[in-house]
Amino acid sequence: MVLSSLFLSGALAILPSAGTPTLAAAQPEAVTPALPEDPAVAQALAPCAAIIRKEFSQVLAQASKRIPRGKLGEENLLGYWVTDLMRERASRCLGQPVAFAFINSGGLRADLQAGPVRVADIFELMPFDNELVVTEYTGREVLQLLRGGLIKKAGEPCSGVLISLQGTPERPVVSASWLQTAPLDPETTVLIATTDYLLASGDGLPTRGRSKKVIPTGLQIRQILLEACAELGSQGKSLPCPAPGRYSFAPGMLEALLERRIAW
Repeated sequence: MVLSSLFLSGALAILPSAGTPTLAAAQPEAVTPALPEDPAVAQALAPCAAIIRKEFSQVLAQASKRIPRGKLGEENLLGYWVTDLMRERASRCLGQPVAFAFINSGGLRADLQAGPVRVADIFELMPFDNELVVTEYTGREVLQLLRGGLIKKAGEPCSGVLISLQGTPERPVVSASWLQTAPLDPETTVLIATTDYLLASGDGLPTRGRSKKVIPTGLQIRQILLEACAELGSQGKSLPCPAPGRYSFAPGMLEALLERRIAW
């Protein structure tokens, strides 16, 4: 007891008498080329930094116009380009047509600007190691997925279908047709292409657990994009910017969707 008292009295004796300490809010600092490098870190990274910079600055192709992701309520043209490539590559891997492809807009992290498209641009666009997988959905499940994308993001990027939101906010009607204008048969099973991430977790979309058959391709989405750009560049072609029009809305329905006035 005496020792404890002596310890406490000694500890209290060395406490500062300036008053109650305060916490200051941290100030964020932007990481830009103007931010000076740490000399020790720069020295440690020097052997590989030059190689990485050279590879990432390599020009793969040219984009004749900007390919944007679009704001909420706008069509995701960049997502259309990515899902078109996913569907085309999946069809090549399987040797048979893949009817539908989709990805989450949150997985695309940067627009592609007009001008030279570099390796670094594709890594910035797709920083994740998500892989391309093929699975089977019924037409009814595809429609449920499209409906979920409308609820979550006013429409997620996809390839192979045309989507329509008609009716009224009180009685919305979601419909879709294949590009050949054939309506989705709710009972017919089709092959679809997506990412292993979406199939596993769904990102809030109704995808998880629906598939009865999954075919891995072993291909990363980013690698598919890099190869597609390199192929276009070798042919002297520019990156295509897909046309809008995959989503259509009855008058007032897009506004009601963005204002969350749809009675789903």
